[in-house]
Amino acid sequence: MEHGEAAAHSAHVALESGVVLLAAALLFVILFRKLGLGATLGYLVAGAVVGPQALDLAGGGEATLSFGELGIVLLLFVVGLELAPSRLWRLRNAIFGLGLTQVVACGLALTAVIWLASAYPMATALAVGLSLGLSSTAQVLPMLQSGGNLRTPVGERAFSILLFQDLSIIPLLAIVGALGAQGAGAEGGLGWLQLPVAIGATVGLVLAGRFLLRPLFRLIGRLGEREMFVVAALFAVVASAALMQAIGLSTALGAFIAGVMLADTPYRHELEADIEPFRSILLGLFFVSVGMMLDLEAIAAQPLFVLGMAALLVATKTAIITALGMLVKLPWRSALALGLLLSQGGEFGFVLFAEGQRGGVIDAQTASLFTAIVTLSMATTPFLMMATGRLRRPRTGDDQVREGPEGETPQALVIGFGRFGQTVAQMLATAGLDVTMIDKHVPQIDTAEEFGIKVFFGDGLRLDMLRQAGGGEAELICFCIDGKQLEADFLASVREAFPRAALFVRTYDRVHVMKLAGADIAFQVRELRESAIAMGRAALDHLDTDESEIERLENDYRENDMARLQAQIEAGDLHAGKERNILRRSGAQT
Repeated sequence: MEHGEAAAHSAHVALESGVVLLAAALLFVILFRKLGLGATLGYLVAGAVVGPQALDLAGGGEATLSFGELGIVLLLFVVGLELAPSRLWRLRNAIFGLGLTQVVACGLALTAVIWLASAYPMATALAVGLSLGLSSTAQVLPMLQSGGNLRTPVGERAFSILLFQDLSIIPLLAIVGALGAQGAGAEGGLGWLQLPVAIGATVGLVLAGRFLLRPLFRLIGRLGEREMFVVAALFAVVASAALMQAIGLSTALGAFIAGVMLADTPYRHELEADIEPFRSILLGLFFVSVGMMLDLEAIAAQPLFVLGMAALLVATKTAIITALGMLVKLPWRSALALGLLLSQGGEFGFVLFAEGQRGGVIDAQTASLFTAIVTLSMATTPFLMMATGRLRRPRTGDDQVREGPEGETPQALVIGFGRFGQTVAQMLATAGLDVTMIDKHVPQIDTAEEFGIKVFFGDGLRLDMLRQAGGGEAELICFCIDGKQLEADFLASVREAFPRAALFVRTYDRVHVMKLAGADIAFQVRELRESAIAMGRAALDHLDTDESEIERLENDYRENDMARLQAQIEAGDLHAGKERNILRRSGAQT
């Protein structure tokens, strides 16, 4: 009985804490987004306010952190999904040239700053310095997207650097873990064995993904069970993470490999759309728990160190990244924008601090201090970008062509890859456009793959799916699906979500056209109508009708048909304008 009462009390306390955490997160994220400071900082401040060292409304952050770390695991899974080998190859110079140089230069420079400005041993300075060399993907990418700057030269370089930073988390985890093991004495040499063990495990997991996971997702796609995609994706993440943990490696490494295993499959966008809600919520909880665990007393005891080190962090990274930007031929204003944009510490620093604590190379107080330093540096980024806006604005004539990373964002989405969608996609590709094709019929996807055509699996009538496939950057979204699946309300939602994209729609018949009459559509065509007109022209030509007469008859038909359709739309009645029906005697509808 007492055990049951204790369990009930624990559940009650957990429920109350959950309400407080969600309410605080909601309040501060909305506030900080309104102020242009980003959601990540809102989560961190929310956790600090309700945490045990401030209002103490939600208990300690340890339990929340252990749960919220799943957000980091899922974030790395999504990062892995973005790293298909073909994509890495297209961006190889920017990623592995500029990105590698930035991580190494900033990491070593910050290591020197920390070692010279404090009494930390070299191993601790190196672990912290390498962690601070990473910037905040969660903060920077939304800033670029909301400002429409992702496809500018600055946005392209920032994206490439962040992509390499996300990739570098794997060797950095091994390096920080090895530094801790080396500091342990007799077993120190084993730390460096983590890297080859990780490589071996990676190869094994990739092979398992190719020969086990891909057939599994193909089977689920054929069954048409969307919920099973979520279950299978979570299984892949958790199983890979658990395997890596079992052999003494990071769960984050396992999640990353799980994403890479599926990055080059037709199911990538569907998986991203299904995982995204879990990732967002859990990553938010992770940042809240980090805020709750900030050691405010330690910070209050050394405020000058925290403020000074945050200033040195921002200044060092800004100077190095600005110089690198100028080396890759960016104008100095654009290079400065790149430096300021990536000047903060990032969320992966928290992961590396935790790894350093587990290895003993970083103690709890040091982790708290540098977590606060990273948090403060993240807070400075929006202010620095606003304060330097006029200075960074390019002069008239500066080259700011929006040429984004090649193949990174599609110019057109084609939804439905049947006979109709294939023709549309081929015409767009013939014009040199970058086209992403989506279909939810696995046999159709498999057939396309036989001809070397990449069609992604997914339901194109889901906004989250369109967003993951690049709808926010697309100039055209072509709905080529058959039947009467499209609704006016859905198209209105698409227009609101992706205002820069023109909508092209295949409709089924006159009734379907009437249903979509109020939608903001750039172009629509009834399926079979144009091919039927083509056959009618061929029949008249076979009867030796003069070409000019055929043109006149076609124009008459089109004008009459459109006038009749307009009358039907205005009246909301299929029988309106029936006096214009040429086939009066048979009563047939065209």
